[in-house]
Amino acid sequence: MRLSYPTNIKIIKVPCTGRVDILFILKAFENGADGVCLIGCLEGECHFLTGNIRAKKRVEYIKSLLEETGIGAERVAMYNISAADGRRFAEIAREMTEKIKALGPNPAKKQVE
Repeated sequence: MRLSYPTNIKIIKVPCTGRVDILFILKAFENGADGVCLIGCLEGECHFLTGNIRAKKRVEYIKSLLEETGIGAERVAMYNISAADGRRFAEIAREMTEKIKALGPNPAKKQVE
């Protein structure tokens, strides 16, 4: 069965969610992303041992920063799923897209002049 997810999602593959730096996510918002979602392996099953735990802590920190800046903590999320669970990935992608659509555009998006 072929699974589909919204076409407005840009997938950036990394070896581990633990490699995603806080600055990468903040830069995404600065460049106009309306939301960012990290999807990594199940907790306790990280090939790099604690990468997904580090990523989870970073996402929580970023949420607090986004709330302070008025962008909104709900624009960033992290999910842990099995690499074999494509159906869940598509479901998360649709849910996140709907949530971001309801929030509207990123208030920090650069204005086109």
